[in-house]
Amino acid sequence: MARPTSLLLVLAAVLSVLICPAAASEKTGQITVFWGRHEDEGTLGDACNFSRIYTTVNMAFLNVYGHGKYHLDLSGHRLDGVGGDIKHCQSLGIPVFLSIGGFGGDYGLPTSQSAVDLADHLWYSYLGGSREGVPRPFGDAQLDGIDFFLEGGGVGERYDVLARELAKHGQPLRLTATPRRAFPDGRVFVERALATGVFERIHVRFYDYPNCTAWIEDAWGRWTAAYPASKVFLGLTASEKDSCYLERKAVFEIVMPIVQKADNYGGVMLWDRYSDEQNFNQYSSYVKNWV
Repeated sequence: MARPTSLLLVLAAVLSVLICPAAASEKTGQITVFWGRHEDEGTLGDACNFSRIYTTVNMAFLNVYGHGKYHLDLSGHRLDGVGGDIKHCQSLGIPVFLSIGGFGGDYGLPTSQSAVDLADHLWYSYLGGSREGVPRPFGDAQLDGIDFFLEGGGVGERYDVLARELAKHGQPLRLTATPRRAFPDGRVFVERALATGVFERIHVRFYDYPNCTAWIEDAWGRWTAAYPASKVFLGLTASEKDSCYLERKAVFEIVMPIVQKADNYGGVMLWDRYSDEQNFNQYSSYVKNWV
């Protein structure tokens, strides 16, 4: 039986095609995947070796910060091999990011100073900096950038300050964000961070929330129009158990013709490596042909 959200998506897409025929689409071949939420998903190196499907990997999550403490939660993955895997992925041309925030955890940036402190922690512990006495969990391996995956937080959170502080380091440090599908997001601290204009990619999550794939063309159009300087990625879940999971046929026939009309279409983001591995329909392998 078809999922209700899929039926809504089909109806919305048919109407949009009848009213406004799709322009010629442009493929980018870009697939970002999240890794680090399941111990049984294999190593980071395994993800990068996976038929060269993924073009970027986001490690999830640094989920404790802002209160003088920092904690990296990779769901039981041993840290001693991750540094070598980061270098291996990078040698294949696959950048590796650290995603901050996530589900659960204990994080927040209630003041500008807490944002500056987190920026320093990220720079010296995971990125291009080094400072005596500051441990580096992955040794001398340097991550390519930071992803903002913000689920918790209040109105006064200063992620805008964090974004600007990190951006001061310039290239090659890269910043991305992974917000919810709703536009506007409705959370002031997320909107304020995105308004800084320093994010090269924005992965919009079209899953896990009510009606997350309904009227996809309208939501997609709002996101791409609001951030023309950023590449906007279509966020999909690879788990058939998640709400708003889209079957491969719907992705190919309906969704991709819609999203690829945008000049700043960037590709697809998949949640997550474990779900993709468990999906016997070889989800990412098929999606790779269309992105």
